[in-house]
Parts: sequence; C-alpha cells; structure tokens
Amino acid sequence: MTNELTVDSAFWSLFPEARIGAVTVHGLNNAIVADQEQHYQDLLTEAGKAAHQFLGAETFRENPVVAEWRTAYSQFKKKKGARSSIEALLKRIDQGKQLSPINPLVDIYNSVSLTYGVPCGGENLATIEGTMHLGIAKGGEAFKPLGEDEDDPALPGEVIYYDQVGAVCRCFNWRDGERTMLTETTTDAILVVEAINADQKARQTEAVATLQARIKDAFGVDSDVAWFEAK
Repeated sequence: MTNELTVDSAFWSLFPEARIGAVTVHGLNNAIVADQEQHYQDLLTEAGKAAHQFLGAETFRENPVVAEWRTAYSQFKKKKGARSSIEALLKRIDQGKQLSPINPLVDIYNSVSLTYGVPCGGENLATIEGTMHLGIAKGGEAFKPLGEDEDDPALPGEVIYYDQVGAVCRCFNWRDGERTMLTETTTDAILVVEAINADQKARQTEAVATLQARIKDAFGVDSDVAWFEAK
C-alpha cells in the first residue's frame, strides 16, 4: 500500500462503488527525445483507433462511458462545463481530431486512458506537499489551472485531489494544476486510474497493468500499484 495517496471517507460516502488505482514510479527520465516523438505519436494514434469502441451512439452524450461520468459529475458541486478527462479525450476522437505528444509519461497515460475508456491522470511527486488526498473540497483551496494566469480556487463540495498547499486536480481528473503538473524534468510521479462501476473496474484493472508495462518499457523502471476501495 502506497502512502502517496489517501482517499477520504467523505469521498466513499459519495461514491461507495468507486475504485482508485494509484501507480507510483521513481527514477524516471521523462525528457522529450526527438527520435522518439514518432513512437509516442503512433502510440496515441493507435489508442485513438481503439477508443472508437466507446463511441458509436448517434448523440455523443449517450455513449455509455460519457453518460456514466456525466451522472457521476451531477452528484457534486462543479464549475459549469466541467467534464471527466475521458470525456474530453473521447470528444476529440469523436470530432476526428488526433492527440499530439506532450511528454512521454503524459503520452503513456493518455494512450491508456483512450484504449480502456477510463480517466487517467498524473502528478509530480516532488511538488506534492505531504500526502495527496482524494476527497471533498471545503471551498477556497488554492488552485492555479494549467495554462491559466490567475488562481481559480475549488468550490465547496467539489471532488478534488489536494495536499497541504491546496487543490492538485479538480473534479476528479477534469482540470490539472500547474504546480504539480508532469514535466520533462519529473523523476517521481503518481498516476491515478479511476472507475465508478463494475464495468469500468474490469477495464481499469487492464489499464493499470498496461500502464505499468508501458512505463517499464519506456523508462526501464518498475512501478508500484495500490488499490483504494470503500471498506
């Protein structure tokens, strides 16, 4: 069991059937290497093709993965337009768009997310203050969104990942923060894979195994996994 993540009891009260898989990895070299960019582009392209198994409904929101997460998001306070990270990725595929490489670790978890239809995210452990928690926001937790100039604190009742400083990621994996983002210089990371029902858990189990295998293949290092479920 990793001590890098704690899931608060308030979260289980809201989502008693959920399960969180947390993969921790140390000693990475996440630098972008020019001659590997095509490899990661190919990985994302193949994942995009695999993701079509989760599409097909005439109306995008009626695809089961999208509908399940929209229902989950209706159970807590959130910003208007907040959607699960897997919905955001599937939306791009549904619109005929292709993902481009960002950095190796992000590319790997995005490829896994699309292939298995589950939300994945990652944080730089070196920038986490204390233990990272998944829980319910009191409101006002400091948060500077990735790519934004101004702070945008968490809302009361919002599902967030947080540490001693503030929010790390808002609305499950909807919006990542600049403070803890994965970069080329990241050497130690925690990656989370989320599921909220039995069907998602089955895919989540495969997703975590694939995530660990791709990390081993890309970086030559082993990773640890911990599973969190309601007691």
